[in-house]
Amino acid sequence: METNLTYELAYKELAQIAKDIENETVSVDILAQRVKRASDLITFCQTKLKNTESEVNKIISQMEVNKS
Repeated sequence: METNLTYELAYKELAQIAKDIENETVSVDILAQRVKRASDLITFCQTKLKNTESEVNKIISQMEVNKS
């Protein structure tokens, strides 16, 4: 994955790939490449969401400790 890829960019690209496949505008010659790219983007987004959830939970836990 590119180092400057953000969740928003990945999601936007993934949505475009899905739209292209649904509209049958993807050539059979590159279909496998687009599906592979979509798979990579899904993995990237899932990882980003899990990391963000973990970080938010950590911050909330620290706030609760500091509140006591």
